Amino acid sequence: MISNPIVETMLNRKSIRKYKAEMPADEVIETVVRAGQQAPFASQLCSLLLQRGPTETPFNAPLLFIVCVDSHKWELIMAERGWQMDADDALLLLLGFQDAALMAENMVVAAESLGMGSCFLGGIPFESKSIIKEFKLPPRVFPMVGLTMGYPAENPPPRPRYPLDFVLFEGEYPQFTQEQIREAMQIMDEGYLAQDYYTKLKAMIPLRGERQETYDYKTYSWTEHISRKWGQRLFPSTLLKHLRRCGFNLSD
Repeated sequence: MISNPIVETMLNRKSIRKYKAEMPADEVIETVVRAGQQAPFASQLCSLLLQRGPTETPFNAPLLFIVCVDSHKWELIMAERGWQMDADDALLLLLGFQDAALMAENMVVAAESLGMGSCFLGGIPFESKSIIKEFKLPPRVFPMVGLTMGYPAENPPPRPRYPLDFVLFEGEYPQFTQEQIREAMQIMDEGYLAQDYYTKLKAMIPLRGERQETYDYKTYSWTEHISRKWGQRLFPSTLLKHLRRCGFNLSD
């Protein structure tokens, strides 16, 4: 592989859940946000909410950004031009998710380059009611993901990833052999076990239903964790409700 400072920054990125109390300077925050704005976009269908910690922020982080899909601003601009939104909300949300995710990733890379760390919070959409109230959000703004940020008080290793041949498919999508699947699983599981990742977090997901527990923290790793996460309903099936609360309707 070719290496340079930008690639090294991206390859060494990891989630940070322990932060120093030091508050990043305003110019640091501005730099991170401006880098986020320069991400590729469809229509800049995104906005940022900022809460400064460490009190009342996850992991006592100095900064909590909430990255939002924002059609509200664009519809105000269209009104100034004498237009009304005619695109359906499914398309708007698809493009908005792309815009917001690309902005968030640029912010993460910029933060890493400035000596900071971060952690994504995927459960933010399910807190829409309190976020709308706290930040006085208008309709057509949807909180997509949270992003804690600050100077790290820990230095965990980068987390394992699939082997390249399990991700990059040239020409056509392959039919995986059982051997390839098990090899990819082994790489992920052994990598996480070597870091004691789930042991340190005490993050074993309890089983539901009739399945009997056969794992402990010496054997429980990534593929079992993700299988439990998506193989049994852990998240409330209320995402459409939260979208409607924010003014987006995906019903036919």
